[in-house]
Amino acid sequence: MKIFLSQYAGFCSGVERAFDMVMNLDMEKVKKPVFILGALVHNDDVNRRIKEKGIAEIGLKELRNSLFGEIGTLIITAHGDGPEIFALAKEKGMNVIDTTCPKVIKVQRLAKAFSERGMRVVLAGDKNHKETLGIDSWGGKKSLIVSSPEDFSRLVFSPQEKIAVLSQTTQDKIFFEKICRKIKKNNPSAIIENTICLTSRNRQKEVKKLAKKNDAVVVIGSPHSANSKRLFEIARRINKKTFFVENVNQIEKKWFEGIDAVGVIAGASTPEWIIKEILEKIKKM
Repeated sequence: MKIFLSQYAGFCSGVERAFDMVMNLDMEKVKKPVFILGALVHNDDVNRRIKEKGIAEIGLKELRNSLFGEIGTLIITAHGDGPEIFALAKEKGMNVIDTTCPKVIKVQRLAKAFSERGMRVVLAGDKNHKETLGIDSWGGKKSLIVSSPEDFSRLVFSPQEKIAVLSQTTQDKIFFEKICRKIKKNNPSAIIENTICLTSRNRQKEVKKLAKKNDAVVVIGSPHSANSKRLFEIARRINKKTFFVENVNQIEKKWFEGIDAVGVIAGASTPEWIIKEILEKIKKM
């Protein structure tokens, strides 16, 4: 059986940057205790290594209820957070280490700028995803978030309304373009900013090729990872023998019976060591 590994498998530059910032943190010099607001990335192995370094995870509710001096340093994850979090940290005297992906920061700033110009921001993204919520917060929590076909069907604006369309950086390109076409039809002057990051676009293009050229496809990623789930959805539309796994223990031998070629791709928050383990197990089969 031949195995074809995508050239885009594994950490994207934004995740690699965030991971390096945290793992290279000098715990002797940093203001303690150190907490991270949620998971750095959607990968249990990565987050376990961060915990082993002595960095505890904290939720938003716990952060808001914390007392002065209880948190020395707060780490903002790669997905980003809203301006109220930075204000809260400043109010409580916390040091902040911001690992937000620069591409996410760009979308946050655009949402803020368009909102301040009195424009209606339409945001293509998963409603409960941390990145989407952060972008919406920078836009004053006024964005119309489009996540589903039901949301899409309700996209009706008056021709005079000023619209700006943005996207979560890991959104499905086809879904985003569908939204843009519908809005442009009724609002020709709408501003379209394709803020799907290049890495996500390349992975989505690559997974289509893998799904067409191979008998089966394995997508590696966390079930909580938006970009990984997107890759699985795209591949599954083309190739029904597409399988989604988080780690090596989920690989099943029966998937590869009668298979001559398998394509393997991984989400942006999947570390190299997990990809290697999975490739080794598939090779042994």
